[in-house]
Parts: sequence; structure tokens; C-alpha cells
Amino acid sequence: MTEFLNAAELKDRASLVDLLARLGFKPAGKSGKEHMYRSMLRDDDDTPSLSVDDKIGAWYDHGTGVGGNIIDFGLKYWPALSFKNVVAKINELLSGAIAPAEQHKERRRRADVKVPHFVVAEVKPLGTHPAITNYLKTRGVFDAGKDLMSEVYYRAQGVVNPKTYFAAGWQNENGSWEVRNRYFKRCIGLKGITFIAGNPKKLAVFEGAMDYLTWRIDNSEDDHSALILNSLSLIGAGIAKAKQFPHIDIFFDRDGAGLKATKEMLSELPYAEDRSEAYRGFKDYNAMLVAFIRQANAIEAAERSKSAGTENTRTQAVSR
Repeated sequence: MTEFLNAAELKDRASLVDLLARLGFKPAGKSGKEHMYRSMLRDDDDTPSLSVDDKIGAWYDHGTGVGGNIIDFGLKYWPALSFKNVVAKINELLSGAIAPAEQHKERRRRADVKVPHFVVAEVKPLGTHPAITNYLKTRGVFDAGKDLMSEVYYRAQGVVNPKTYFAAGWQNENGSWEVRNRYFKRCIGLKGITFIAGNPKKLAVFEGAMDYLTWRIDNSEDDHSALILNSLSLIGAGIAKAKQFPHIDIFFDRDGAGLKATKEMLSELPYAEDRSEAYRGFKDYNAMLVAFIRQANAIEAAERSKSAGTENTRTQAVSR
């Protein structure tokens, strides 16, 4: 007969990595001892930003600043289920996969695991750290981002000899830093929208800063005010802010979550316009720019290779 574990026992003995595998999620890679996933708790995660330390049974979503143990995950993943039903669901999915209690004595109690809290250690202008510069250049927005973004260096608080992390960052309305690098994104502080004042009658709305900066490249003479949600979970706050403007252009992603958010904003602000046609065929505005950059680089590389081949042919002809 399969053993049924209560919540405390699940926290202490169950593997969150196993649970995610049973749900069909595989890690995109590892960062030290942590497994990195594209967050299944959000619809706007295009880079691995949910980390799982299976040894201590903790997870942390860097995009929202929320984390906890396996029960906390279940409550987030199945928001319609009660606490009791979440416990039952985890037992059902991990049936036969949980090792005996004696094999877990070396693990510390998972209910006591504390989610890391990050603090900003230093902020520098763009161009100081080559990894940040290269990341923004691959996204095509380094030059456009110089007046909006900074290099943000941050570390976990309350940790002995903490590692310092770095990312490109921009501030939200709460004065907190929305940071992003090649591997994940997070908010250092309180999550919030970012508003950039411009024309008081015209507003352009974006999911993230990369899309906003791409739009700026294409519309360098445009004077729209800009609203960057930083997360589709802040769509309500975005709508409230957008109501101040009589002319609104929406540039959300052309995926399920983005289209749903566009529909929600249009239902509240029917005079707004969905402008995502500008990047039809791509997931979002910046994805189109990145694709064009890669295509241009490929053409340039082919031309160099062709030129080198022609020169080699000439050299061989002369030598004969």
C-alpha cells in the first residue's frame, strides 16, 4: 500500500525536482547546485528564472521574488485547490517515488528553509561589465538602453561570504530594480511597473523593457509616454495608469499570455489599439530585432567566407 504523507513529511522527504518531472517540466540547466527552470508559475518567462535546490527542498522564482517549499509550490501551481487537496495531489503524483524517511535524515527540515532575500550592492553605468554589454548587444538594445538601464550588482542578504551577481537593470515605480541577464530575471525589492513620461495624451504599453527599447529604435522620433509592466501579473496596475491617456498603443507578446492581456486591456480601454501586427511572425518586438541581427550576422559571415575563398583561389593561381 502506498504511504500517504502529511504536509510536514512532504516538506521533509519529497523531491520538488521529481514533482516537476511528473508535471512534465525539465530543468533548462544548472546554476551551481540549483536546477533552473522557465517558470511554470508565470506566462512571461522566456529565460530560466525559477531555481530549485532539491537538497534542501527550496524553490525561488526570481521573476516575482516568491519561493518556499514543495507545499508552497503546490499552492501556487494549483491556486484553485485547498491546502488539503494540494497535499493529496502531491502524494498522488509522487506515488511510489518518495524514499523512506531514514534516507532523508541528513536533510534539514524543509519547512524552516528561508527564501533568499537579495539586496543591491552597487549600481554602475552601462559599459563597465563586458558580459552585460554583450548580452544587451545580442538583444540589439545596448545603445538604446543607455539612458534607461544600469549595471546592477546584488547579493543575498544574511549569507556568509555571499556571491555577487550582476545584471542589466531598470527601476520601477517603487524605486526597486528590475534586473535581467542572459540566464534569468528578477526584481530586487518590490515589484512594480515602470513609467516613462512623454506626451501626456499618448501612451505606448509594453510587457518588458527589451520590447520598449526595440520600439524606441524603430520610433526614435516618437514622443509617446511609455508604460512597462515588467510582468503581466501587473496588468491591473497598468490599466489603471493607462486610463489617464486618450490615445493608447499596446505592444504585448503575440503568445497566449500576451494576447490574453491585450484582450483584457482592450475590454477596459476599448479605444486602445493593438499594435502587435508590427512584429507579426515573432513572439515579441525584441524577438524580431534579434532575428534580424542574427540574419545580418549570418550574411556577413557568409560574405567573409566567400571573400576568403576567392582570395585563396587567387593566391593558388599566382603560385602556379
